Amino acid sequence: MATFDTEEQLLAYANWATLCTHGDVRHFEKGSALASCHHYSHSSEPLTDDPREVIHNPSPSML
Repeated sequence: MATFDTEEQLLAYANWATLCTHGDVRHFEKGSALASCHHYSHSSEPLTDDPREVIHNPSPSML
């Protein structure tokens, strides 16, 4: 799980982290915040009460 300041940042990161797509299933770069996922979604509200559980604005240089 990760948070981003803007939807554009989220989409750029998801596009960077995507290795390949098979239908609705994506395979993401190892070490990325999406590595254990098969898709992503976004919400304008936090999905956790503890912000320390979430990476904020991950970037490729964080690998």
